[in-house]
Amino acid sequence: MKALLLWPIMPNSFWSYQETLDLAGLRATNPPLGLITVAAMLPADWEIRLVDRNVRLETDDDWAWCDMVIISAMIIQKKDLWELIQKGVALGKKVAVGGPFATSVPEFALDAGAHYLILDEGECTIPMFLEALARGEERGIFRSPEKPDVTHTPVPRFDLLDLDAYLAITVQFSRGCPFQCEFCDIINLFGRKPRTKTPEQMLAEFEVLYQMNWRRLVFVVDDNFIGNKRNAKVFLRALIPWMKERNYPFLLLTEASLNLAEDDELIDLMVQAGFTMVFMGIETPDVDSLAVAHKEQNTRQSLVESCDKITRAGLQIMSGFILGFDGEKTGAGQRIQAFVEETGIPQAHLNLLQALHNTAMWNRLKQEERLQEGLMDFLGSQKGLMNFVPTRPLEEIVREYIDTFWNMYEPMLYLKRTFRHFNMMEGKRPKGKRPLTWHELRLFPIVCWRQGVVRSTRLLFWWQLLAIAFKKPHLVYDYLAALSFGEHFFSFRHEVKAQLEEQLEAWKQQKQAPQQEEANLQLSPVT
Repeated sequence: MKALLLWPIMPNSFWSYQETLDLAGLRATNPPLGLITVAAMLPADWEIRLVDRNVRLETDDDWAWCDMVIISAMIIQKKDLWELIQKGVALGKKVAVGGPFATSVPEFALDAGAHYLILDEGECTIPMFLEALARGEERGIFRSPEKPDVTHTPVPRFDLLDLDAYLAITVQFSRGCPFQCEFCDIINLFGRKPRTKTPEQMLAEFEVLYQMNWRRLVFVVDDNFIGNKRNAKVFLRALIPWMKERNYPFLLLTEASLNLAEDDELIDLMVQAGFTMVFMGIETPDVDSLAVAHKEQNTRQSLVESCDKITRAGLQIMSGFILGFDGEKTGAGQRIQAFVEETGIPQAHLNLLQALHNTAMWNRLKQEERLQEGLMDFLGSQKGLMNFVPTRPLEEIVREYIDTFWNMYEPMLYLKRTFRHFNMMEGKRPKGKRPLTWHELRLFPIVCWRQGVVRSTRLLFWWQLLAIAFKKPHLVYDYLAALSFGEHFFSFRHEVKAQLEEQLEAWKQQKQAPQQEEANLQLSPVT
């Protein structure tokens, strides 16, 4: 069997870092970890080609060569997914589709013409798919309620990737999250009992990347790295000597819940292991909204004190924030911005609340008849309106969102809070001997030129950079990297503002059309 594995195009978004990637000579933020893990589960006698369409487009030769196309996608990739399925079918290829979006909305891939749906977790459903192929079945939907034991998951096929095209390479330690945030689909996809790989598995994956001469960011893409704190600590204790023996070849980042602040030992182990950044879903500083979202884990301690504690230990925080919760009061956007400024968090991922398929929130809004099916096209991006009727005026929320996103990524404010954030870091990170790659050698001078010469930030830029270099020289690389990411946000905020204003205007016209039609009928002469 000749299988072409395709990863669809990711539209420009908060996480695409497109401007920064372009400046650095990179093509994509992260590789398709799910697809290269699936590739490791396919029969050894299959011939496999993988094409990440964010790195390069597949060729006519790729299509002619393959017998089957296997596609995975997230919801933000739905447009390209549809087109790829239809192209594969038109060319007479068998098309198999999996991944989180197909698992949540299988009818989308079926309507596009897919022959096989490999849903849920591949450790369970890929064997079903292979057995069906062996029986000669032309179509099939393969599902399993079972949550597989990930200690049997093979090392992903990193060899299929063009490593030099990516900002960060991804690995996964655990699946699942113990919490039950109403808007999140993680527990639907992977359950509330986190399952973890063994330390030996993880070190084997790290060793493959090390032997392939990868020397930049490694993103541990867990739903919640500390969902199983005991196992996370066991892994970290094994990782620390491995990293130390190799002079800390990777910069590590991950996702974790804010209750990390409650565990000093865990924070210390993460820093010792070489973690430099952690993404946290803070969502909102409004406690009432956190309760509505069932995010009680963020209400147990002061949000500001928790963030400050993690930052002081030496971890840079990236955060997620949301506007549009039920019962939210006017000014939520301004309160989020004030929180971001107080904590100095450089990268604050701000979203309008959207109901994801089959979440607790989706089911509740469906019962309340508040879902708006016509506003589903931009799910997963920062450029779409809310897909349900909120409890305060939609226009008010969207205007707050546009203003908050615009203001947070005003260059002067971004530079000031990034400096405060790094200046707050007191913990001593382990020193490594990781060499600069040509991507950093290309990127950093451009950032110095733009922020230190061209923009009005020039005096502030040089003063802050010198202060960091003098007081915290071990953080200079991370600081310049954070400023480099700012280049994406400075550009992206224009795109967010323009597209949301356009959509808001279209929404208002659509809303006014029935009213105008009714008024015209009332004014028409009686015949």
